[in-house]
Amino acid sequence: MSRLEDLEAFIHIAETGSLTKAARLLDRSLQAVSRSLASLEEDVGVQLVHRSTRHCALSEAGETFFRRVKPAITEIGEARLEVADRRNAPSGILRVGAPILFGPDFLVPIIADYMRAYPQVEVDLQLTDSFTDLSGEGLDLVVRIADLPDSGLQGRRLGALRRVVFGAPSYFRQHGRPAHPTELRQHACIVRTVDHRSGPWVFQIGGKRRTIGVRGPFRTNTMAAIYSAVSAGLGIGYSPMWQIRHLLETGQVETILEDFEPKPVPIHALWQENRLPPAKVRAFVDCLAAGLKLDQL
Repeated sequence: MSRLEDLEAFIHIAETGSLTKAARLLDRSLQAVSRSLASLEEDVGVQLVHRSTRHCALSEAGETFFRRVKPAITEIGEARLEVADRRNAPSGILRVGAPILFGPDFLVPIIADYMRAYPQVEVDLQLTDSFTDLSGEGLDLVVRIADLPDSGLQGRRLGALRRVVFGAPSYFRQHGRPAHPTELRQHACIVRTVDHRSGPWVFQIGGKRRTIGVRGPFRTNTMAAIYSAVSAGLGIGYSPMWQIRHLLETGQVETILEDFEPKPVPIHALWQENRLPPAKVRAFVDCLAAGLKLDQL
């Protein structure tokens, strides 16, 4: 039966196209890697690699063997790392990216509990609303609120967040409450502008996604200004539920059209694909899953 070190040597030769490079990556001698390849080929009974003085290329049999063996060797390597990693408490610097408004109120309290539980970990929290590149920014993981395309990342879904229509009681007393999203066209709506343009509001009507174009006498490019304008009775707003929680709790605004809310937006903790997250990341994701109270958001 082929030894694991022979299979590992073959995988590195196949990926690098070089015995020398494979030996360097495995921290083994060139002769040892060459012997591993020869032993493996003798064991399977076919030539797996065509060798030349400068380059190695897989044979047809080698291509087939590589496709079948590589996932298994990857799993074995990750299993080794995970078992070894679990012997050690989380430590080092944990670099986290998250949305600007979400981070302070929702993540920082969880980070405080996490750091008390794992005092050997330092946390570097980077807040931005752009979709940061983990490797480019040196982040261990990011928290993202969005429907995710195929991003080359893997992770864990933490929940989903509502989007709601809301207004001040004073506005509703004076202008009435819309009973259907189409009635918003007859109301003053506080719209957010991006590059001097405003987009429609999204609803779920009759089981289908519908957009409603809205307008009003007051427009702004920041959500903070929208919240102030709606609280002052200037019109009706549209926002993620979690961003207006404090206004709801103090009675400054009320939500409407709950039966027509669009599908909630998922929230994920994400890290690099094909990479086993270290103990500090796994522990933090567990804290996020346990600490985020999203059932009312």
